[in-house]
Amino acid sequence: MLYLNDVLIELGDFSLRADLSVPAGRKVAIIGPSGAGKSTLVGAVAGFVPLARGTVTMQGKDMTHVAPDKRGMAMLFQDGNLFPHLTAAQNVGLGLRPALRLTAEEQGQVRDALTRVGLAGFEDRTPANLSGGQQSRAALARMLVQGKPLMLLDEPFAALGPALRDEMLDLVGTVAADTGAAVMMVTHAPQDVRRFADDVIFVEGGMAHAPQAAGALMDNPPPALRAYLG
Repeated sequence: MLYLNDVLIELGDFSLRADLSVPAGRKVAIIGPSGAGKSTLVGAVAGFVPLARGTVTMQGKDMTHVAPDKRGMAMLFQDGNLFPHLTAAQNVGLGLRPALRLTAEEQGQVRDALTRVGLAGFEDRTPANLSGGQQSRAALARMLVQGKPLMLLDEPFAALGPALRDEMLDLVGTVAADTGAAVMMVTHAPQDVRRFADDVIFVEGGMAHAPQAAGALMDNPPPALRAYLG
């Protein structure tokens, strides 16, 4: 579904190469040392980071020069990107209409999404009146209503405790299964990989390596990955 064809990213002295594909419906963890380019890779897929060479193709369409909001992807950053002056329902509604002029049907979609992530009854609360986990749930609900074929997550749960992070990973898996979306998620935590991922993209030495099956790779890592995992 997603293809990075002979991609080269250059940012000052930093460079990253990628030539890989992510099939529809797969959950892919992106791991590697700090500064290796994990977030840069996701940013390039989303359209926020320009390519020096190569193409990004999704569902047969060249997205290389397409604006981020037109690429058919939903992205969740570490802070969740909730607007503090909007309610949970309004923040979710942005995933449908940026102007928030929602039809009755769309308002029903928002309520349903909040219910599915465990936030029924929290529609009118602002982010300041939600816990960290509840804010993450609201951000996921916004991804859910968008129904995009690719979900990009850049360490969205790094600030959460282990139990809550596991809960959120399971919820991402449920959302992805409900929508049929592929997922690319940046993480530093090997336990996240084992819990969540079908495949792993290992980023190191200026290269984003092609996805490999998560279980087999984590059980028998190559030397560079073994050194990273410790």
